[in-house]
Amino acid sequence: MKILYVGQLSPNDSALYRMWALERLGHTVVAIDCLAYQPQGELLRKVVYRAQVGPWVARLNRDILAAAKREKPDVFWADKLLGLTPRTLDQLRAMGVKTVSYMIDNAFGPRRDPGWRLYMKDIPHFDLHVVQRDKNIADYMERGARDVIKIQTAYEPTIHFPVEGAWGDKDRDRGVSFIGTSYDDRPAFLTRLWRERGFPVVISGDRMWNVRLDAEAAKALYTGTELYGKDYREAVWRSKINLSFITHSNQDEFVHKSFEIAACGGFLLAERSAGHEARFVEGEEAVFFTGFDECAEKIRRYLPDEVARDRIAQAGWARAVRDGYSNDAQVGKIVARLEAVRL
Repeated sequence: MKILYVGQLSPNDSALYRMWALERLGHTVVAIDCLAYQPQGELLRKVVYRAQVGPWVARLNRDILAAAKREKPDVFWADKLLGLTPRTLDQLRAMGVKTVSYMIDNAFGPRRDPGWRLYMKDIPHFDLHVVQRDKNIADYMERGARDVIKIQTAYEPTIHFPVEGAWGDKDRDRGVSFIGTSYDDRPAFLTRLWRERGFPVVISGDRMWNVRLDAEAAKALYTGTELYGKDYREAVWRSKINLSFITHSNQDEFVHKSFEIAACGGFLLAERSAGHEARFVEGEEAVFFTGFDECAEKIRRYLPDEVARDRIAQAGWARAVRDGYSNDAQVGKIVARLEAVRL
């Protein structure tokens, strides 16, 4: 198919990885990077993000329609796109273009993130919605969605892959490692692992860690950097234990980080959830915890046991590859559903 693909397409955005998957599956992709439709200045960007109004939003919609008229795509793919108007979607449909929204954030969640004003109006106007929670299927149908499919987040095979050659704890300088955001109670949780239990915790992520950790913990634990691409992969390789938390404020069932860690051949210690338990065999392909005490217990059990960690990590990698936890497999499911859409 020919696909008009619109999303955040920086080298560090997962939208770019899904676009690559479409191309690897043999589709022709015409891309629009919505990052080019932002105003100058941080304050104005925040206002536009929250309200989804202004000349930047109008220009984005005009350019989408112009590209559709010029390129005559079969499909319009909106990847985590908030600035569409219902009128744009209706015009695309009138051109014979199937429309799909890929949205793994939770528009109906208790966190009440800003920016959903136009998106909520768009829901009945898309032909297909892609979500990652069972709950969201009902949420979208109640708002008038035509069709909803649930998929899981995924790893990118060109970025997330195991190290080649001999590798062991002699090469691992990160003990108990977390790479990601400071949502929920993660700062307090990780601080306790270090301060109360004495574990060698290392945190990488955005600057909010400096705000949410106390000064002593930030100095001791936080590397001061976000990690992407090659740096992210190598940090997983260099970690004896890779932690993965469920984002409860987003009502997540699983997190993409778990699939990325497994695909990199890292030892995965993930927060227990039905979604994780359905995708990895506990104690064989990953290790799970519920709450602080069990997490500390599992760290104390596995941190000195390189053999067990390597065995579980290898089995986790094999499961991720065998059962299709990659972008190619997950995007392929969306394409198959799209092919069944009738305008």
